[in-house]
Amino acid sequence: MNPKTGTRYACGVVVLSAGLPDEENFWAEIDAAARTGRYAQALLFFSQDQFPADIIRNRMAHHADGLAYAACSTAGEIGGSTEGTGQCLAVLFPKDQFSISAVRIDGIRSIGFDRIVAQVKDARQVFDADVANRAAEAEQGDAFAICLIDGLSVVEEMITAALHWALDDIPLLGGSAGDSMHFNKTSLILNGEISDDCAIVLFCRTAVPFRIFKTDNFVPTERKLVVTRSDPERRIIYEFNAAEAAGEYARAVGIDPGSLSPMSFASHPLVVRVGGEYYCRSVQKVNPDGSLSFFCAIDDGIVLTVAEPTGMTKSTNEAFEGVANEIGPVDFVLGFDCVLRRIDAQNRQATQRIQKIYEKYNVVGFNTYGEQYLSMHLNQTFTGIAFAQQASIAGEKA
Repeated sequence: MNPKTGTRYACGVVVLSAGLPDEENFWAEIDAAARTGRYAQALLFFSQDQFPADIIRNRMAHHADGLAYAACSTAGEIGGSTEGTGQCLAVLFPKDQFSISAVRIDGIRSIGFDRIVAQVKDARQVFDADVANRAAEAEQGDAFAICLIDGLSVVEEMITAALHWALDDIPLLGGSAGDSMHFNKTSLILNGEISDDCAIVLFCRTAVPFRIFKTDNFVPTERKLVVTRSDPERRIIYEFNAAEAAGEYARAVGIDPGSLSPMSFASHPLVVRVGGEYYCRSVQKVNPDGSLSFFCAIDDGIVLTVAEPTGMTKSTNEAFEGVANEIGPVDFVLGFDCVLRRIDAQNRQATQRIQKIYEKYNVVGFNTYGEQYLSMHLNQTFTGIAFAQQASIAGEKA
């Protein structure tokens, strides 16, 4: 393996990265891995600006025919050998440690809760039977599920709730696909078929010890905004407190309405209280009519509270340390990190400190338009699954 291309971890997972579509070492490594027949599944996270979806599909068809893979476009990539965003990352899971299968749910804007539950339950039954047949005498390990969802579908809450219901005892995490903050169209690929308006669910079982976790870093203030006019289906708020949404939000956070930007929304998130806890309802963008589009569900009558991010480095480090205390040394982490956390870290000059934490724990994943955790669709949160080292040798350059 070329040291500039990839890393192999103790559990056998291989992570490869490329900064340009024509980096032949990257595709050669995927080709070589596919030829071994040792890998159960590949996950690819890619920047559409550098790697259009049809290039991913065509390259995988040429170099990795027969290797099962799921892929999604991002709002930024985490990990890999190439600095910064604009990459394609490939995460290869070995068959001797992981049993994985995937199902795609199409037409998520219209399919409905019950049909999603039925489709996922059927797919889970097939997966469970297959695992039992292939590992009758071996330790099957524990299960988890990963979801990749069109981040512009505006139905992530319904999808996540349906998946949680269908999966029953299997914990769920994942991320909403992005398109580099263009807010135009995302791309998801399952085994060569490109789509948006869909979700990909991966059923996973492994004997490698793991923990699913999340972390955020916002605290509520006393400033309240009541949604008085909205379009819930499109996640647009027209009025707060019976006044234009953008202007009222700007007044509440103390900035000029004309200067509202993703940095403003990252630095002044809005949160809603559910069951005694606060969850972000992050602003996506300002519209020409002064309304605000959101990444999460909204509705008339909801009371949103202005929050202030605080101590991102401290809270992130504590979350990772907590996981390491539970499972021991961490081999690597598959992570889904809200793009607004990345923007807020840049705004507060904390990028390098967060990056060092991610490098310490070998985080690989992408910046999302939303995060899924158990039954919840979230914003401005990091969700991840940490895998424990089972060998004395940590992740090494190979």
